[in-house]
Amino acid sequence: MNAADKQYEIFAKMNFAVVYPLYIAKAQKKGRSKQEVDQIIYWLTGFDECELEKLIAENVDFEHFFQSANLNPNAHLITGVICGYRVEEIENPLIQKVRYLDKLIDELAKGKKMEKILRK
Repeated sequence: MNAADKQYEIFAKMNFAVVYPLYIAKAQKKGRSKQEVDQIIYWLTGFDECELEKLIAENVDFEHFFQSANLNPNAHLITGVICGYRVEEIENPLIQKVRYLDKLIDELAKGKKMEKILRK
């Protein structure tokens, strides 16, 4: 198994319900709110509150999480570096979507205005 396949496998099987509270904690540590984290997730995935809660309760992995999503048509406007990777250059679609979410949460924690984060 090559490194790209191994990375995909790690991301695909990562439990969203475990990572979600970490996103919230990161945002709250910087004075942002759970509601803002949720707003970012709704914007990126097309989920509403009920759908998000259901997916969390079902302990879905990131692969199933993003398979259920209707990715925002403006997601391609998310650019920049997260964890040493340029999100716009990531070739694997699942890894790119996970990194899109990571990048948006990072921007929130860095104090960026919601209007800019949501790339309308």
